[in-house]
Amino acid sequence: MSEPASASGYGLSAAAAAETAAAPELDYLPPRPARYRPRIALVGCGGISEYHLRAYREMGLDVAALCDLDPARAERRRAQFYPAAAVLTDYRKALRLDGVEVVDVALHPAERVEVVEAALRARKHVLSQKPFVLDLEVGERLAALAARNGVRLAVNQNGRWAPHFSYLTAAVRSGLIGEVASIDFTLHWDHTWTAGTPFEDLHHLVLVDFGIHWFDMAARLMRGKMPERVWASVARTSFQRMKPPMLAQVAVDYPGAQVRFSFNGHVRCGQEDRTVVAGSAGTLRSCGPSLSEQSVTLHTAAGQAAARLEGTWFTSGFMGAMGELLSAIEERREPETSGAENLHSLELAFAAARSADDGQPKIPGAVRRITLHR
Repeated sequence: MSEPASASGYGLSAAAAAETAAAPELDYLPPRPARYRPRIALVGCGGISEYHLRAYREMGLDVAALCDLDPARAERRRAQFYPAAAVLTDYRKALRLDGVEVVDVALHPAERVEVVEAALRARKHVLSQKPFVLDLEVGERLAALAARNGVRLAVNQNGRWAPHFSYLTAAVRSGLIGEVASIDFTLHWDHTWTAGTPFEDLHHLVLVDFGIHWFDMAARLMRGKMPERVWASVARTSFQRMKPPMLAQVAVDYPGAQVRFSFNGHVRCGQEDRTVVAGSAGTLRSCGPSLSEQSVTLHTAAGQAAARLEGTWFTSGFMGAMGELLSAIEERREPETSGAENLHSLELAFAAARSADDGQPKIPGAVRRITLHR
């Protein structure tokens, strides 16, 4: 969606609005390793696996095994993307395949921990689906296990490399808007596709399973500041038939700053995803009718500038999640999406879920575990 023609919507003078130019070129594209191309095993061939495999094929990666308890699902993915891949029903066999160095675990939280732990014990690098864990102690244990065994553990926070989010992050880190004072995430989207699926049984479907992307972005954009408390509430619309609350609002207090979230997952018409990051020297805005259609503008005293971005969430995002892990392995460093780092995002999500349950503010990190069901 293009930016409004009127400057008044942004509180700008007509002269300032007229000074529109191209925004600075920043390094926002998904990372890729220079040479490292390991054999990969994918465990879990459900719906989301299509986007994993589509990205890996575009990157020229070698997926050697597709593993699922339902062999028909793995067979379909093999026919679609990797005809030479082995189809397995036991993930342990995938861990023993010659040359497999990286395991992508695309399972639900209840089944995921066992597989992640087994892969780390087998000294395989791991990309875990999100939300990483439902217990911070379990996450700490898995991160420590990866460190002891000399392997990398990353979390598939693919939203970080959605072009608009990645550009916002690069702009903040480059100091283009100065010190961040507030971030507002406002989402009006249609999440009713989950009706009749296992996702509908998740009470905190919006806050944790889906919202973890936005809590992760909050932690990423506010890096260096420690959150002090989290307030949250959830509600069901008067007309919804789905089980989980589809409305949620959250406020996170930081020293001298605040992050606010507003979610409505039951908007059938006129969807919009908007992010506003306001700082001491400028403001960043990203807005569009979907997660993959976003226009980003930078507003400073010099006027406004429009970013020209490439890619979409479901291409760049999944390429970035695996690309960052492979780059970290190649460069012998921790991935930016490491399991240990991702615990900060989970602390926000867990605090929000518990606050929504009892109506009381929570200190991030004090809520050690949650359940997605009721």
